[in-house]
Amino acid sequence: MPSAHGPRRARIAFSDSAAKQLENITSEADIHALDRALVVISVDPDVGEPIPGDTAGPQLRQYADEVEAVRVLYFVTALRTVVVVAYIEV
Repeated sequence: MPSAHGPRRARIAFSDSAAKQLENITSEADIHALDRALVVISVDPDVGEPIPGDTAGPQLRQYADEVEAVRVLYFVTALRTVVVVAYIEV
């Protein structure tokens, strides 16, 4: 029987550097912008574009939300956890 709900969202975690960035966000608009981007990424972790570079570890990706003018750098673990590395206002 198919689930009545949509696909399960990915879990979101933050690297130490991203967690420190979050501590400094005080604006409601910035919190809303980051929240919106994280919802999109949690629904579809592959939505971001791969960032070229070292292929030894997990593939670093970037998601840019033009509506909110933010960019999130992240990677996805084998267990489908999204690890946010940085949040950038553009």
